Amino acid sequence: MENEKNIKNESALPTSGPKDVFFYLLNILTFYIGTIAFIVLYVQYINALFPDTLTFYYTALVNSVRWAMSVLFIAIPVYLLTSWFLAKELADDERKRGLRLRKWLIYLTLFVSAVTIIVDLITFVYNFLGGELTIQFFLKILVVLLVAVAVFGYYTWELRRKDSKSSLPRIFAWVVSAVVLASIVVGFFIVGTPATQRDRRFDEERVWNLQSLQSQIVNYWIQKEQLPENLVVLEDSISGFIVPKDPDVGESYKYAITGDLSFELCAFFKTKSDDMGIVSMEEKALYPYGKTNESWAHGEGEVCFPRMIDPDLYKKTELQIPAVIR
Repeated sequence: MENEKNIKNESALPTSGPKDVFFYLLNILTFYIGTIAFIVLYVQYINALFPDTLTFYYTALVNSVRWAMSVLFIAIPVYLLTSWFLAKELADDERKRGLRLRKWLIYLTLFVSAVTIIVDLITFVYNFLGGELTIQFFLKILVVLLVAVAVFGYYTWELRRKDSKSSLPRIFAWVVSAVVLASIVVGFFIVGTPATQRDRRFDEERVWNLQSLQSQIVNYWIQKEQLPENLVVLEDSISGFIVPKDPDVGESYKYAITGDLSFELCAFFKTKSDDMGIVSMEEKALYPYGKTNESWAHGEGEVCFPRMIDPDLYKKTELQIPAVIR
């Protein structure tokens, strides 16, 4: 009798249709990638606040922050939207709580979060015993642990709850939205606004162009022992060198001869070379190795870079042509 009753109860459970598979898989996928992006974002924040001189690379940090922000900006709204739809489906039909697909995905999430907690604690103990526990490492371990515990706790409650009218999921959704929004806003202080990023890339291109022009001018002096009258004479159809222009407005860079061995190159910049978007950090923290090239440090507006050629340093070397043996 009991077996027949169990069979009847199992047959009363609804089966997973294509719509259920779509929404549950989309929900859990966006949750996973959103969680990973959230952890990456805060790990990079920790790297920025406590830079390690052995592993600090600002460009890589900015790229990671921008990637994490992009993922959160798209994945979390999709996750919340699909969660709202699935909650509505469960409220309409309580039997869907017994869907095997739903239980499998929840248990999978619990398994992943439990393994994450265990590995996180093992890593903490291992580094603690090795005496390598720094503030950066401790904060990173703490971020991963808090996120994993929160995920494990919430989905454990979700698996056990019977009341579909509980207000906790709504509160959870508002908390997640607020935290993610605040995290994205903080990211703008590191990577800057899209307009600032565009201006910074233009300025980086200007510096590269000026470096190229400087090399060509020095090479011209080595070959002809005089400075070029203007930048146009540097163009070479054989080597393929074309005088670069401002990447934004398309104007030529300013060049002026200031002496027999001196000249200057000028360009108009939109950002400061030491403006990395974090006003609260000291410059030393941003540049553990020192600036990449102090000779090209610049402020906003038109900046001229004076250069002096050292004739003892840049000497023309004659090409030795081997004699042909006949």
